[in-house]
Amino acid sequence: MADEPDNIVLTLLRRMDTKLDRVLDDISGPKVRMTHVEEGLAGVNRRLDRLETRVDRIEKRLDLVDHHPYGGVRE
Repeated sequence: MADEPDNIVLTLLRRMDTKLDRVLDDISGPKVRMTHVEEGLAGVNRRLDRLETRVDRIEKRLDLVDHHPYGGVRE
């Protein structure tokens, strides 16, 4: 009788372990895809930053921006 509860418990724990392994496998795919999305977004942000710098430089060169008397730039 003492072996039966242990065997049942071990059986249930093994099933839970198998299910947990499946869950971890299922989660790894979305984690990889999310990492790719984040890397892509970082690339887009870098490009936008460079474009903003270029537009600022063009506006200054074409004198399209009013300079604020207290040191800032007023648009």
